[in-house]
Amino acid sequence: MEPAVESAPVGAQASKQGKEGSKNRSRRRWRKGKIKASAFSHSMDLRTMTQSLVTLAEDNMAFFSSQGPGETARRLSNVFAGVREQALGLEPTLGQLLGVAHHFDLDTETPANGYRSLVHTARCCLAHLLHKSRYVASNRKSIFFRASHNLAELEAYLAALTQLRAMAYYAQRLLTINRPGVLFFEGDEGLTADFLQEYVTLHKGCFYGRCLGFQFTPAIRPFLQTLSIGLVSFGEHYKRNETGLSVTASSLFTGGRFAIDPELRGAEFERIIQNLDVHFWKAFWNITEIEVLSSLANMASTTVRVSRLLSLPPEAFEMPLTSDPRLTVTISPPLAHTGPAPVLARLISYDLREGQDSKVLNSLAKSEGPRLELRPRPHQAPRSRALVVHIHGGGFVAQTSKSHEPYLKNWAQELGVPIFSIDYSLAPEAPFPRALEECFFAYCWAVKHCDLLGSTGERICLAGDSAGGNLCITVSLRAAAYGVRVPDGIMAAYPVTTLQSSASPSRLLSLMDPLLPLSVLSKCVSAYSGTEAEDHFDSDQKALGVMGLVQRDTSLFLRDLRLGASSWLNSFLELSGRKPQKTTSPTAGELELSPKHLAKTAQTDTLTATERLVLSLVLQQALSFPQQTTSWKFCCFPRQCHNSRNCLKKKKKKRKEGRK
Repeated sequence: MEPAVESAPVGAQASKQGKEGSKNRSRRRWRKGKIKASAFSHSMDLRTMTQSLVTLAEDNMAFFSSQGPGETARRLSNVFAGVREQALGLEPTLGQLLGVAHHFDLDTETPANGYRSLVHTARCCLAHLLHKSRYVASNRKSIFFRASHNLAELEAYLAALTQLRAMAYYAQRLLTINRPGVLFFEGDEGLTADFLQEYVTLHKGCFYGRCLGFQFTPAIRPFLQTLSIGLVSFGEHYKRNETGLSVTASSLFTGGRFAIDPELRGAEFERIIQNLDVHFWKAFWNITEIEVLSSLANMASTTVRVSRLLSLPPEAFEMPLTSDPRLTVTISPPLAHTGPAPVLARLISYDLREGQDSKVLNSLAKSEGPRLELRPRPHQAPRSRALVVHIHGGGFVAQTSKSHEPYLKNWAQELGVPIFSIDYSLAPEAPFPRALEECFFAYCWAVKHCDLLGSTGERICLAGDSAGGNLCITVSLRAAAYGVRVPDGIMAAYPVTTLQSSASPSRLLSLMDPLLPLSVLSKCVSAYSGTEAEDHFDSDQKALGVMGLVQRDTSLFLRDLRLGASSWLNSFLELSGRKPQKTTSPTAGELELSPKHLAKTAQTDTLTATERLVLSLVLQQALSFPQQTTSWKFCCFPRQCHNSRNCLKKKKKKRKEGRK
């Protein structure tokens, strides 16, 4: 009897496993079929795809029109009529864009530009509608056909197709207005502003609901959906006098309704990107700076021997000129807006190398609390021949090297070189040029004291993403202007290189970007340029009392005074602060720069494990390529102050008071 008793649950378990295996096999077959259908749709010619979609739309429209006066059938018939109309209207425009897109390619081996990306995005939307139309035509008579679900998805993609048709129209206008072969609009500034304002008013909520990330690979869509749900949930609890951790926890509990209702999520996403200021995005992007989250990320990352936060003293030092090492130039500490202050940077090294535990470096170390040493203290490894100077991204307004530390540790292990990551001051509290001054000061300090960082400095590479890529390039230009050593390589991942408000096809696509929409980019640029603070204070003017208004106006006056004084002082030092045996930064003129290696740019927005490995390989190449000669030409103009006389009088008065 005992064997019979034991065989019953075994048989039930086997039956259950068989059913689960059958379900899994059916799911895999469905996914493979969907992937094959998607691949077939993308391999089709644009005209063939449009004709197939129109034929299916007409067939479905005729079927649902004959189903009686039901509301769902009527809406399905209308949505297929709209798909037919938009597809027929979009196909000629896409054909024209595709016919001239090759004129804007970088070269014959790089068929990529904004027009091609726009056509590809529209093709993805058409391919999804084609797949969905086929599914409806095959299953519309089945009793398991979910009419409401398919109707909602078709309406969402029809709205997206309508907006893509409007974008294609604006891209067509760009082609007719611009000179042949020019991507960015180079006309009247007023016309550019009107053009941008016109297409910024497009409806963007449809791209953040059910259609979120349709233009990307399916593997990244769950990540984008999770990120958008977290964003809109975080926006609900923003400005409720809660700490970052409590806002994050509340967002996790209240984000369920945004996962269930994609339309609500899209509408809330659009409201957030249009209405909330840069301080919201600063708070959201700094979630990774929370101690709990950063600790968990570090536990899962590579263990390194050295990870120390350094505080570089704001003291001027001398740097030799590359043209004549007997001459030197003075590198002054950052002065803009807030005056001299220490610059923070993080040193990361997989091995403990010579110089990294010296007394000089220990005196610069800043305490971050106790750290657990997992391995015994090793012997010092010899200095590395290379050094990576890293500048983090974050839209100039958020994050530090702490949130980028996990993948920097991987780089330190894979490259076998120390990494020096700079923590520059963030906007809007410290707008331009404070971040540039701090990064240039820290770069020159690293070049001069590379022996303390565990490197001989034979090869130095700058690396940065987004805003950090911009600072990598501008630091290199400033190094060339000063005549000091320029980096041997620049690894700039999706850098910010064009800050002008000029229309372009890529700016059109940024309207539907799920990570960095155009309005968010504009807020970050305004904060970095120093124009965001006034708007932020004006929005809160009603909440201020009389003393609050006085304090606000006083702080603005002092800020403008510091800005004018620092700007005049920099111009004075650059133009007339020459010494007999030293040189200062060059005056306005045309300069020649011959770097040993040009920038390596990675066109990705999300650093996955694979992409981090690719960036590591790019850095490895930048640190090992033979010498190349490339000529850069640019003009360097010193900054001028409108109130230089007043600044001079106040500076003389301040000196007299100091002597007294």
